[in-house]
Amino acid sequence: MTTKAWTPSQILLTLLGTAVSIVFLAPFAWGLFTSLKSETEAVEVPAHWLPEDWTGQAWKALFESGNITNWFVNSLVVSVCVTSVVLLVSALAGYGFARTEFRGKGVLMGLVMAGLMISPAVLGVPLFTTVQQMGMVDTYWGMILPQCAPAAMVYILYKFFQGIPRELEEAAFIDGAGRWRVFFTIVLPLSRPSLAAVGIFTFIASWNNFLWPYMVTNNPDLMTMPNGIATVMNSYGIQWAQLMAGGLMAGLPLIIVFVFFQRQIVAGVAHTGLAGQ
Repeated sequence: MTTKAWTPSQILLTLLGTAVSIVFLAPFAWGLFTSLKSETEAVEVPAHWLPEDWTGQAWKALFESGNITNWFVNSLVVSVCVTSVVLLVSALAGYGFARTEFRGKGVLMGLVMAGLMISPAVLGVPLFTTVQQMGMVDTYWGMILPQCAPAAMVYILYKFFQGIPRELEEAAFIDGAGRWRVFFTIVLPLSRPSLAAVGIFTFIASWNNFLWPYMVTNNPDLMTMPNGIATVMNSYGIQWAQLMAGGLMAGLPLIIVFVFFQRQIVAGVAHTGLAGQ
């Protein structure tokens, strides 16, 4: 069996892909190697990639100086709750817009779309005032609920639901199924790629969210990973090896999500039409 020779275009694309991969992996490799240096070596000029003396001092200091386990659990709880609520709300709202007709539908859809044009930073002060008046400062609910207004996710699922053939639902209606049964037994199973994409995007955004948890809580026991690590850095000065270790620790769940769900991410982008927008 002879091996087919590579064409020039395949070679070029392979080299290009390798170069792009190196560019994206270089910061991760730099952070990993820096986290395995001593603090003195981490700030040496000129800098060098590999540690001269390999040490886990930065990782040990990170766990000793900060309640990183608690911050990790807080980030996980907040992100999972936000993702669950967003999936439920966006699926129901998207299906409602796609399949039902009611007075004021266009205006309401316009309001939802207007949410895409407003920066979350602009809403920080009014949201904090509202949360404070409701007595939810320094609580899980105060961090979770303001992140559950998924205008973009509603639009993604709305467009996907519009592409599902109505004949499938009409056949179920003829057999006596109600709207809720059709939604849960027909529409949602067909929407798994889009739901997976929405869930993954929401989880990543919530996990990386620094500004809102920073505004709504000062309790060290409720801080998420980004806020907790920033607090340690502010309290003890910039310890570069420790900072790199904390960044890698915070990014580990996102790396795991991408490694295990990359097919769902690609399929979700293709099914929701994000690739062409």
